[in-house]
Amino acid sequence: MKAKQMKDSYTVLAQLVLPMQANVAGNVHGGEIMKLMDSAAGVAAQKHAHTNCVTARVEELNFKRPVLVGELVTCKAQVIYAGRTSMEVFVTVESEDTIKGRKQIALTAFFTMVSLDKSGKPAKVAPITYNENDIYEKKMYCEGEKRYIARNKRPS
Repeated sequence: MKAKQMKDSYTVLAQLVLPMQANVAGNVHGGEIMKLMDSAAGVAAQKHAHTNCVTARVEELNFKRPVLVGELVTCKAQVIYAGRTSMEVFVTVESEDTIKGRKQIALTAFFTMVSLDKSGKPAKVAPITYNENDIYEKKMYCEGEKRYIARNKRPS
């Protein structure tokens, strides 16, 4: 399989947060944000694999700040490493107060997505390459590779 560029999986999903998605304090439920993150990770994985992809793992889910009702939530996802049938997708969530024009990173996480063939069995995915001149891409790839190797060394 021919390697694909990391940038080609880049995906952005955004939505305005509504009161029905929040608690009585006006903070959006973490599960609501996680659902949007999962959708963004799935789209990025599908753009890379060109197959149906499912979530196998979520790691390092970091809540950095609460997301409030009325804010615009933007999820940015990108495949940063590809194994044999799985991909690691890094997702960041930015919350934006569109009235005040203020943006902040609210959450980050690493999703492991698995490519499935038409019968629902794990399917091979293309390797991923990064731009040698892009320090961020190289760092993300190397860190993703380390996590992939560490996961595969763990006993089942």
